[in-house]
This record gives sequence, C-alpha cells and structure tokens, in this order.
Amino acid sequence: MAKFKLGIIGGSGLYDIDGMEDVRTESIETPFGAPSDEFICGTLCGIEVVFLPRHGKNHIVLPSELNHRANIFGMKLFGVTHIISISAVGSLKEELRPRDIVIVNQYFDRTKQAAQHTFFGDGLVAHISFADPVCPELATLAVTAAEKAVTESDDTSRQVFSSGTYLNMEGPAFSTKAESMVYKSWGMDVIGMTNMAEAKLAREAEICYSTMAMVTDYDCWHPGHDNVTVELVIANLVANSALAKATIKKVAAGISGLENKCSCGSALVCALITHKAAVTAATIEKLAPIVGRYFK
Repeated sequence: MAKFKLGIIGGSGLYDIDGMEDVRTESIETPFGAPSDEFICGTLCGIEVVFLPRHGKNHIVLPSELNHRANIFGMKLFGVTHIISISAVGSLKEELRPRDIVIVNQYFDRTKQAAQHTFFGDGLVAHISFADPVCPELATLAVTAAEKAVTESDDTSRQVFSSGTYLNMEGPAFSTKAESMVYKSWGMDVIGMTNMAEAKLAREAEICYSTMAMVTDYDCWHPGHDNVTVELVIANLVANSALAKATIKKVAAGISGLENKCSCGSALVCALITHKAAVTAATIEKLAPIVGRYFK
C-alpha cells in the first residue's frame, strides 16, 4: 500500500487542526525563502499530517505577500504527497450560498505574479500539463468527506458542489462592482486571492492538490451585498472553519483508500525541456527534492 502524507493549508479562519496527535512544530528555510509560518506536524486519524496556516497564525501575511514557492517547497521537503487547501471565497453565483462548499476543479488567473508561481527558470525550463489542475482522486475524496461532514453538522442545509471555477484575483482590495459583474458574466463560480498559485506549484512539485472553497459571502455583484456586515462574514468564517476541520478529519481517515492512479506524481516526466547536460549543478541541487530523480 502506498504511504500517503497529508498536507493541509489553512485559509482565513483556519489556524489549527483539532484532534492532531504527537504534535510538533518545525521551522524550515527553503531555496525560495521562508514559508508563511512554522509547519505543524503530527498524526490525524492515524495518518501523518503537515499543517500550515497560509497567512500565519495571527493572519499577518497579505495574499499578495504570500511566498507560495516556499510554502509548497516546504510541503515537499516534509514528504507530503497530497494537499488539501482551505480557501475563504466569495460567490459569483446565486446558487452558491454563504457557508456552502465548492470543491474546485478549475482556476482562472487574474494575478500579475506569474514569475513567482513556478519553481523553474535559471536555466531549467519546464512546462507542466495544467488542463486539469486538481487531483481527481483527492477531489472526489474531498467531496465525499464534505458531504458526510455536512450530514453530521448542525446545519444540514449546506450544499457541497463537486466542481467549480475559482477566479484568482490579485487583492488585497476586493473587486469593484464592474469587475465582479464581468467575472460573473464569464461564468466564474467563486473568487479568491490565493489558490491558483498553490495548484500550479503543487503540480510542479508532483503533489496531489485539491481546493476546498468555503463561501463566506456573495461578491459585490449581488443586490444584497450592501447588507453584508463584517460580523456576518466573521460568523460565516467561524462556521466554515468548524466544517472544514470536520471534513479534513474525514479526508485523513479516507486517504489511505485512494488508488493512487492519478498522474500528479509524474507531472514532470514529459515537462522538463532543457537538455540535461545544460542544467547547472547548482540548479539541480536547489531543486533536488523536486527534480533530483530526473537527473540521476
């Protein structure tokens, strides 16, 4: 049986995981700098887990300040094979209500930081396949886990959507109404500021990845947007955090049953373009946890 290690990236409102055992914290440096915070390592439902609060334990890092490369490289250094990423999002569709969950299957990039969203460069060129940007097996497990968590929650009216497109905007300001209306007209489902970069880097690192988008509010396109208060959004964050924790436990409990037939773990097989002899030893050493096996 394959040995899986689950990485969890916590978004707004999720700064720890209940029920972890044998807990320890570890600070690491990467060739790309420091991650958002210490990694919290332990076991959950008998599975090794590594948790990272995306914005730091006290929410001190802006979305545009996130060092995504360090965060994902750190997960790779810890031997993480699968990442569940929790993300607070706004809804761009009436049917995606606050406190609903969307297991994202597509992303649309509206950021301006593409150079920071790849491990490659410095004489090593790689082009990953990204048409299907999430792990299908992990996403299916996340859907099942979320549905079970909802049935056991205090609010069984919450919906779990098995697909949806995540529009990744730059931030830190939220959308203008004009932007929000355009994104809605494009058919986007939810809007956030963080997950597309994680998905790209996880694919480059050959780690299975899935986003669990937790809806906190309707974006400003909605006629009722002006009635949304900070208190309401915070209440939704708290409720979403509780459901996310319950879902994560069920993902951990079920992950050993995955068949591991996805192609995430071999994403670089046909992606590395540069002739091996032209790649410097320094670059190979820098990226050894990711590309080392291809240069033996």
